[in-house]
Amino acid sequence: MIIIGVENMHKYCFVFALGYLTVCQITRVYIFDYGQYSADFSGPMMIITQKITSLAYEIHDGMFRKDEELTPSQRGLAVRRMPSLLEYLSYNCNFMGILAGPLCSYKDYITFIEGRSYHMTQSGEDGKEEIQYEKTEPSPNIAVTQKLLVCGLSLLFHLTVSKTLPVQYNIDEHFQATASWPTKVIYLYVSLLAARPKYYFAWTLADAINNAAGFGFRGYDKNGAARWDLISNLRIQQIEMSTSFKMFLDNWNIQTALWLKRVCYERASFSPTIQTFFLSAIWHGVYPGYYLTFLTGVLMTLAARAMRSNIRHYFMEPPQLKLFYDVITWIVTQIAISYTVVPFVLLSIKPSFMFYSSWYYCLHIAGILVLLLLPVKKTQRGRNTHEKIQLSRSKKFDEQENSLGQNSFSTTNNVCNQNQEIASRHSSLKQ
Repeated sequence: MIIIGVENMHKYCFVFALGYLTVCQITRVYIFDYGQYSADFSGPMMIITQKITSLAYEIHDGMFRKDEELTPSQRGLAVRRMPSLLEYLSYNCNFMGILAGPLCSYKDYITFIEGRSYHMTQSGEDGKEEIQYEKTEPSPNIAVTQKLLVCGLSLLFHLTVSKTLPVQYNIDEHFQATASWPTKVIYLYVSLLAARPKYYFAWTLADAINNAAGFGFRGYDKNGAARWDLISNLRIQQIEMSTSFKMFLDNWNIQTALWLKRVCYERASFSPTIQTFFLSAIWHGVYPGYYLTFLTGVLMTLAARAMRSNIRHYFMEPPQLKLFYDVITWIVTQIAISYTVVPFVLLSIKPSFMFYSSWYYCLHIAGILVLLLLPVKKTQRGRNTHEKIQLSRSKKFDEQENSLGQNSFSTTNNVCNQNQEIASRHSSLKQ
């Protein structure tokens, strides 16, 4: 960061940190511990890699790029001065997040360390600043107690039910030869459902640790109650009730999803979805199963997006039809998610292909057919309430492009960051 300078530091830090992490992952997997989940240095390394790369991009945005080039979220996270060595080490290696994270932005961490998180300003839904007047320091006790209760239930579920429903049984020869298709589908869903509580336990415990230290305060809701979800990493109810692939991804490993969005998706000049899934696979490790899962995830995401944009509006009224649509999409989403992440759990290439071949690659084929047969409409990237200004700006650029009779560069990702919008507009004007 110091030697390279603010103009290119984000590129060098990204390549170095991710490259070093990959070398460590290769060493761990292929020399020491292939095929085993183990609590070792690679977990903290993954979190520190996120922090180093995030900070590099935030410094680059704050000290090199012009404000008008930044999206509202980038402007809010931009770091305007180089951190001291103590600040840098404190951010990366603080005891609260060293083992399991979750990732937080540098500005949020410094705000907490300096004690400003209890009287900070926040952006309202219209993009304007809403000043939160200073209040007494809120107690995290209730939030921590609730999260520890979730941890206990998740751990109990993992140690009892999860052991009796192994994902590996999906590729058992006797099971494949004797089980009916409904049985295979139900067991696939149930076995992957049983695999999730260990993640619920780890991420909720990490969140509770940060809250217990006083970090994670987001402000107050309309009723004046303290919110302790600033760095929460998952929303269990939304995960289990997801009616779309995107809804599941938006609520699973939230801070990692935000990291992928900020360092890759918003900045990618082409195929942002593919690049983001590929980066996610590299960051997770070097097992072939990770790459199979994320390649399948690209296909499922694009197919789900095409289906939703072409079909959903026919089922909004009356409420009974909407309920029917929600039930069907919940079933399809849960099966698709389970089908996609099996290689992530199995890790190796041979059992992963055994599973997909036993299902005749049916969802892969269905996804490809959807993309070939359905027209892909322009869609908006998932909007956050504090990024509505960005959304309105992108709409304005789209209207200007349409008035010139030009097609948008991307048909599947309509809401891009400001740089992409300007580049697209200039390209169309040049044509």
